[in-house]
Amino acid sequence: MWPSRSRTETVICTACGDQFTRSMAREYDKYGDRWDRKDKTFEYLCKPCHSDLCHHPRTDLEAILVEIGAGDTDEETFLSAYLETVEKRYGRLEEES
Repeated sequence: MWPSRSRTETVICTACGDQFTRSMAREYDKYGDRWDRKDKTFEYLCKPCHSDLCHHPRTDLEAILVEIGAGDTDEETFLSAYLETVEKRYGRLEEES
């Protein structure tokens, strides 16, 4: 039997933790490939949190985070390792004026 269309699916925003109806959320795929849906589980962001995201390409971001052990160190150690890794791969970061 098919699920009822009148049932409202709710999801939790991974950024703020609030619960929203699925229609008020945006799918988030940490690998950046939300179009390939085979064997995939999505996370969700509410529309305000999704709007706050940087929507530039994030090539290699997940690989860098895994490589430097994101989540396993304190913030200062993480930021230092991240900056060092990014500068080695892409050159020194410069602020725009």
